[in-house]
Amino acid sequence: MVLKDFCERIVAAKCSSKSSTEAVDSTQVPASSKAGSSDSKFPKASLWSTFFTSGFSVDETYSESSSSEKKTVHSRNSGWAAAVRRVISGGSMRRFQERVLGSSRTDVSSSDGDIWLLGVCHKISPHESTGDVDTRNVFAEFEQDFFSKVLITYRKGFDAIEDSKYTSDVNWGCMLRSSQMLVAQALIFHKLGRSWRKTTDKPVDKEYIDILQLFGDSEAAAFSIHNLLQAGKGYGLAVGSWVGPYAMCRTWEVLARNQREKNNQGEKPLPMAIYVVSGDEDGERGGAPVVCIDDASKHCSEFSKGLVAWTPLLLLVPLVLGLDKVNLRYIPLLQSTFKFPQSLGILGGKPGASTYIIGVQSDKAFYLDPHDVKPVVNITGDAQEPNTSSYHCNISRHMPLDSIDPSLAIGFYCRDKDDFDDFCSRAIKLAEESNGAPLFTVAQSRSLSIQVTSSSVSGDNTMFDDDSLGTNLDNDAGTNEDDWQFL
Repeated sequence: MVLKDFCERIVAAKCSSKSSTEAVDSTQVPASSKAGSSDSKFPKASLWSTFFTSGFSVDETYSESSSSEKKTVHSRNSGWAAAVRRVISGGSMRRFQERVLGSSRTDVSSSDGDIWLLGVCHKISPHESTGDVDTRNVFAEFEQDFFSKVLITYRKGFDAIEDSKYTSDVNWGCMLRSSQMLVAQALIFHKLGRSWRKTTDKPVDKEYIDILQLFGDSEAAAFSIHNLLQAGKGYGLAVGSWVGPYAMCRTWEVLARNQREKNNQGEKPLPMAIYVVSGDEDGERGGAPVVCIDDASKHCSEFSKGLVAWTPLLLLVPLVLGLDKVNLRYIPLLQSTFKFPQSLGILGGKPGASTYIIGVQSDKAFYLDPHDVKPVVNITGDAQEPNTSSYHCNISRHMPLDSIDPSLAIGFYCRDKDDFDDFCSRAIKLAEESNGAPLFTVAQSRSLSIQVTSSSVSGDNTMFDDDSLGTNLDNDAGTNEDDWQFL
């Protein structure tokens, strides 16, 4: 009761002091602003995530109960549920969430070094020769790059999912939305290129609209939340329940295969193979996951039905890098992955609150946040200028990289075999710098457990044994097994 009364006072204070139509927090300022929001004075996310989930679930789940249960829940929680509904409908959910889970920061400073955003470096730090930096142009380029990334958030008002009464994914669909963003970005890179930017003064690219349509909120959209939940049943996905990164990655593997079979003769919604990299074939063993070159080739061959030796490839690498928090020795390695030209970022965030991390600057992680609640938007190619404003964000939020949940997944997109070879070379070099605790390793064959080197990937057929990089594919000698959880 004490906790409930405390939270009701928070909601009451918020609702009475702010207009119900106010949707933007005063701490949310453009990326180039120096002023950031103040740090939360409440405990860390891990302490509050369970409460936050149960609080908002009152409004989302009580409609599933029997009529008698509904009356009981209503009589017991009517005041609390009504307050929660006002918070959600009034656009105040973010303020409440940041008050409980911890606030994000929106300031960007050139003194913190350059920003890496999905393989692109924005050099905002002063030049060594002159000590100056063209702040206006550099920040404008960063803002435009950040704004061009596809944002997919909670939606309300879509058709009920399967036989449930859920018409919104508020408070439970953040991991699904984060994964949609990552796959949407892979499609942007594939169809429009890494240099593509969303502009307001030019006609909308048809390929861009086609991509957004794939993520609509109905069963007719190939990669909708409806179809993700259907494809992920074998991995525990269920309406109203949170899901982890590993299950999410495997779900995309199933959904992509289902869509290929459904569109056997037509264009594939996802024109690339998916390779989920894990410690072993079933992903149930600890230790660093292994990128097997033979496995990648097999996925490409299966995707093309043997017509070509190699196809575009989406690599998903689910990881657990600690127990309650990320082991600090992995932070530099995570930072380095954003320098890969193939980078698609990270599915991760605070415990119980998934985000899509797309960039780093020093110890800061820039992310797109799916926790804003927006009405369903029907994007069609018929409209001359479809309204896509809800799919982008000009507020660059960031959090400390070492505060993210240790359960995460890293994504990479390789356009062709040369791009994959370059990825492998970079991954091998990163493993060499890991002091025996790599994020993942590279091997030619899973069965033979043969470690490859940069020279072998680039064309030299000389292979080296497992000890060539000071790592072991089964269990890294320098890694404490307690820091790895079963995936």
